[in-house]
Amino acid sequence: MARADLILNLVKAAARGDLAQFKKTVEALAADERAKNHTIFADQLIAQLHVDGNGLSRTVPPATRMLSGPFVVEVVPRRHIEDLILPLEAEQAVRELVEEQHRADLLRSYNLEPRNRVLLIGPPGNGKTSLAEGIADALGVPLLVVRYEAVIGSYLGETSQRLGQVFEYARTRHCVLFFDEFDAVGKERGDLHETGEIKRVVSSLLLQIDALPSYVVVVVASNHPELLDRAVWRRFQIRLELPMPIQQQIEEWFKRFEKRTGHKLGLTPRYLAERLMGLSFAEIEEFGTDIVRRITLSGPDADTKKIAQQVLSQWMKRATVKTDNTGKRD
Repeated sequence: MARADLILNLVKAAARGDLAQFKKTVEALAADERAKNHTIFADQLIAQLHVDGNGLSRTVPPATRMLSGPFVVEVVPRRHIEDLILPLEAEQAVRELVEEQHRADLLRSYNLEPRNRVLLIGPPGNGKTSLAEGIADALGVPLLVVRYEAVIGSYLGETSQRLGQVFEYARTRHCVLFFDEFDAVGKERGDLHETGEIKRVVSSLLLQIDALPSYVVVVVASNHPELLDRAVWRRFQIRLELPMPIQQQIEEWFKRFEKRTGHKLGLTPRYLAERLMGLSFAEIEEFGTDIVRRITLSGPDADTKKIAQQVLSQWMKRATVKTDNTGKRD
């Protein structure tokens, strides 16, 4: 059965002749039905929004058009929040967000909505994308990743129009909408070097974010928060920093790695962490994959400790190559 609050909103919107509210409510109904796997009925609801007074379809529904686009890639989440090593504040904030989304009906009974806008900042390779995927996994919804190469156009107004289609598509389903490298479309409008077009894109983008229903969780990530428009910051109820890992976090990563893979490396997590300080989580994971790869190829008699030492030596030399003339690491 459809949610009573949505049916009531639908009747109120129709009685007032409020077409904008009527459309939003139908989209929310479609998203609710899609979450119950009633996809055919959900598609029918959206299709009716594009039928004229004579019963003829005015245009192809945006949801159908987006699937053939695509401006987004739908990802089935495989990362779990429990698998990630997060700062305590970030882990707590994410768990609160998930609880609010799961108990949205209780909040709505008190005229409250769950939070649904998350800004992630920090250097590359430290879990921003993984966290977005983990949130989608915890909510049991798909992760929609925006494809900038398809969205950003060269003609006036093209980018804003395509972004509008992205948001229109997202509003018809429960999902996590993820913008990586958000500074590509959310740049500071006061920057004298930017064109009028990017300023219009930012203005349109902020309006679209404001209009998102709470069942769509939008997560944006940036490696360069200093480039973001000032108005972007206040749009997001949750703002989290994911910094480079500290030694204790790297040690914890290796403890989990040994448990997950069943390989005892013969080198203590502390020893490895001390020598791999300065690497991102993505690089540490790549290091671990290198070890597993060599163990697999060496067969059942593999000397795990020797392999770990060899791979570590290679990575230490790799770090030296990254060092510039001043002796500082990139």
